[in-house]
Amino acid sequence: MVAARLGHRKAGGVMEHDPWSAREPKHSAGAKAKKAAARKATEPEPEASTDEAMFSEEETGEACVNTVAAGQLRAFVERVERLEEDKKSVGDDIKLVYAEMKANGFDTKAVRAIIRLRKKDQAERQEEEAMIDLYKAALGMA
Repeated sequence: MVAARLGHRKAGGVMEHDPWSAREPKHSAGAKAKKAAARKATEPEPEASTDEAMFSEEETGEACVNTVAAGQLRAFVERVERLEEDKKSVGDDIKLVYAEMKANGFDTKAVRAIIRLRKKDQAERQEEEAMIDLYKAALGMA
């Protein structure tokens, strides 16, 4: 009767384990091996990488986020590359204009100074000119 409650049945005088029972008989020779096999089945495999997720990327939405981020990054990089090409093209055009000025007899160094001054507002130019005049006077160049 106790054996029936524990999930064991008697067959030919030997107690056998009922596979539908929740309890494993303590005297069974294969009980330890079965428990070890069950533990091994639930443990992660040693060759499996720890980076693998329990859920697929589609289930977590991670693939979508990575795709969006990669696409956005690619768009930024391509924009910068196009602008770099444009910058090179504009730089080449500016060199051609300076070469043309020089061919027509203009002093390109003076023209560069004029362009640099035109980028500044009048107050800033006056302050810079006053500072240059002061330094010239201090050095006896005025």
